[in-house]
Amino acid sequence: MTEPDAPASRWSDLERPPLDVRALRRGLIRPGGLWSSLDVVPSTGSTNSDLAARAAAGLTEGAVLVAEEQTAGRGRLDRRWSAPARSGLFFSVVLRPGPDVPVERYGWLPLLTGVAVATGLARAAGVDTSLKWPNDLLVNVDGEERKAGGILAERAGDGAVVVGIGVNVSLRAAELPVPTAGSLALADAVSLDRDTLLRGVLRSLERWYGEWRAADGDPGASGLQEAYTAGCATLGRAVRAELPGDRELAGEAVAVDGDGRLVLATAGGERHAVGAGDIVHVRAAG
Repeated sequence: MTEPDAPASRWSDLERPPLDVRALRRGLIRPGGLWSSLDVVPSTGSTNSDLAARAAAGLTEGAVLVAEEQTAGRGRLDRRWSAPARSGLFFSVVLRPGPDVPVERYGWLPLLTGVAVATGLARAAGVDTSLKWPNDLLVNVDGEERKAGGILAERAGDGAVVVGIGVNVSLRAAELPVPTAGSLALADAVSLDRDTLLRGVLRSLERWYGEWRAADGDPGASGLQEAYTAGCATLGRAVRAELPGDRELAGEAVAVDGDGRLVLATAGGERHAVGAGDIVHVRAAG
C-alpha cells in the first residue's frame, strides 16, 4: 500500500508508461546519422531553454533532449503551456546547418520541422495531420480542426538552432488546456506508443533536414516548399494576421513564398508577405 505522501512512481499511470531511453538510443543513434545523443529527463521547465544554454557552450549537432514532463514549455509569441506527465512528446534538438546554408534560410527550419512531424506522425500514428502556418500541428477531432502540437525554433550561439517540439499524444478531453486543443488520442490515432512516435518523428526530421541541407537550404530544390504547401491548412483560407505593433491584416492566404512567409491577398487586390505574427483562420475560402 502506497503512503499518502510518497512521491508518484514513474509507473503511477499504467496507460502512460515511461519512454525506453536505451531502446530509443539503439534505434536512432548510428554512425553517420544526424542524432548524436539522446537523453530523457523526468521533468524540466523547458527543453528548449535547457538545450539552448548547452548549445551556446558548444554542444554538438544532433543532441536530443526529451522530458517526460515539461512544466514551463514555451511556444511562439512567448506563450506558456504545460501538460500531464508522459501525456505527450516534449523534446528539443540541436541543429547546426553549417556554412553552406545561408543564415537567411534558417527561417525555414520551423516549417521543415512541421513537415517532418506531420509526415512522421502520419506513418507512426496513422492519423491525418495538417499544418497551420507557420508551425502548428492540426488534427481532426469530431469534424473540427484542433491544435495538437507546436514548434519553436531559436538561435543559440554561433551557428546553432534549437528546435523544440511538443505534441499532445494521450491527452484526454478533460485535460485539454483550452477547448480548441486536441491530441492524437482524440483524433483516433492507431498508435499512442510514444517510443514508436518519437522514433518516427526523429527519423522523418533527419530525412527532411538532410535533404534541405544537401540543397544548401534551398526550399525549392529540396522539395520542402512543395511539401509544406501541400500540407498547409492555412492556404486557401480567409485569415486574419495579427501583426507586431497591434496591427491587423485580413485577406486570403494564397501562397508561402521562398522565404517561408505567408502571402495574403487582400480585398483590394494587393499582396502582402507576412513573416511574423499570429494567424487566425476565419473561414474556408470560397
